[in-house]
Amino acid sequence: MALFQETADVSVRPAVPGDEEAVTRIQVEAWRTTHADVLGGAVDALDTTAMTDRWADAISRPPGPGFAVLVALDGPTVVGFAAVAPGQVMSLEVAPHARRGGHGSRLLAAAVDRLRTDGESEVVTWVLDGDDGRERFLSSSGLGPDGTERALATGVRDVVERRWSATI
Repeated sequence: MALFQETADVSVRPAVPGDEEAVTRIQVEAWRTTHADVLGGAVDALDTTAMTDRWADAISRPPGPGFAVLVALDGPTVVGFAAVAPGQVMSLEVAPHARRGGHGSRLLAAAVDRLRTDGESEVVTWVLDGDDGRERFLSSSGLGPDGTERALATGVRDVVERRWSATI
């Protein structure tokens, strides 16, 4: 048995120009893996070029104070991301092959730290109906449903999201 083991260099950092392609790829992979039943053909109809352009804008030119994109790294490879807006985690996804490695927890912790730094006292995020894995993750992180829900039109079918929140 070796005295020392090689361990992965895992971290979270602010996204930089050039990360937008990885962020788009991770978002589409995660949605296909996690939400195919709920979203149906809407995931296959995504315009990935437009998504990449929007992520490039979000990374390079955030729409205002309190907006940020963070990425999780496994070595030099982007394996997850979180998009933060004032008081809210807009999106948090980890590549399916990298799940259960702590990347989601590191991203959520970094997003909450960012919100606290910006003077927020609550974090809010939305969970797509049927995403039991995300509900378990958020619950284990101290968030809970607050009873608010909204319907979203995907172009294929309407879906329901439930709001989860916690005091930070």
